[in-house]
Amino acid sequence: MQKNLRFFLIVLISSLMMACGAKDAADKSQADKKSAKPTLVTVTQVKNQAVETSEEAIGTLEGLTNPTLSAEVAARVVRIHVNTGEAVKQGQLVATLDASDFGMQRNEAQAEVARIEALLANQVKTVERNQALVNKKFISQNAVDNDVAQQNVLKEQLVGAKARVGSINHSSSKTKIYAPASGNVEKKLVDDGEFLKVGDPIIMIVSKQHLRAHLPFPEYIAAKLKPGLEVHLTSPTSDTIVKSTIHDLKPMIVEGSRTVDVIADIIGSQDWQPGASVTGTVILGEQAAAMMVPEQSVVLRPAGEVVYVVRNNKAYQAVVKTGAHQNGMVELLSGVNENDTIVVDGAGFLTDDTAIKIADTSAGANTDKAANTHSKKIAQ
Repeated sequence: MQKNLRFFLIVLISSLMMACGAKDAADKSQADKKSAKPTLVTVTQVKNQAVETSEEAIGTLEGLTNPTLSAEVAARVVRIHVNTGEAVKQGQLVATLDASDFGMQRNEAQAEVARIEALLANQVKTVERNQALVNKKFISQNAVDNDVAQQNVLKEQLVGAKARVGSINHSSSKTKIYAPASGNVEKKLVDDGEFLKVGDPIIMIVSKQHLRAHLPFPEYIAAKLKPGLEVHLTSPTSDTIVKSTIHDLKPMIVEGSRTVDVIADIIGSQDWQPGASVTGTVILGEQAAAMMVPEQSVVLRPAGEVVYVVRNNKAYQAVVKTGAHQNGMVELLSGVNENDTIVVDGAGFLTDDTAIKIADTSAGANTDKAANTHSKKIAQ
């Protein structure tokens, strides 16, 4: 009996001690919760606003005017007037070939012209004399007809000889090589003194006047793309944003990447480089009303993508569905209502039902104002 009483007393005392410990822990937890400092955050209000629907892709720039100047006549290089990397203007002399052979050929052809002209002048006189004799019936008409035919032959020979001179002059003019477009010398392929055959390359010029962007957009938006749509282009080689339009779409889907090649032209952007990468944003349309919030207000939690809605200085978790991203903003399709106040900065540190303190965004401005006032007083 005494043993049972002792055991009962021990159990009772243990229960009382555990109950007291649990109460103390609960009181401590409640006290900690009350004493926890609220998280400092910034907030914004969910508003419906008009937003452009767009799609972005990264592609490459192609130069449409990249001529390689080649020899049109066989001749020796007298001088290359430009060097690699040098800027050239349209019509600028870039290379000179030896024209000595064409000068000698021209002299020979001009001598032939003079010879035929002399023969023709004599034949004209012969025809005139014989025609006078025919009129007096001293000779037959057949003799005059033969002389007229010979005169016509000489006339045609003179035309051919003059054409030969013109051909030689034309070939001689090709010994002066001019830039067909403004640009930069990409590569000098020959040096002074080299002998060139017809078709041998001399200089490669890269022009920046007319560039073409090739943008690989995913096939699922191919039906939305069409010539004439506005596209905004940027490149790492330039700080300029170029507004262009879709010039054309290649008819076939690229087999390896399952993309459609969208083509847009850039004209007159001298600081853009052929061969560089280009980012293109196609404006597909405009959505009249979309709930757009800053991207940092949407955080990932086990429940999915969430935002924290502010009510009575507390942040409550709301699971959302996101849509389009644009310029640091993200569209919320569901989970919040218009005019809800949500946390922006500090959202990543919150959990559901967390006490918060909304930062005064004008504090920095007030501090600056006070500092400026203090500086003025010191100066005075």
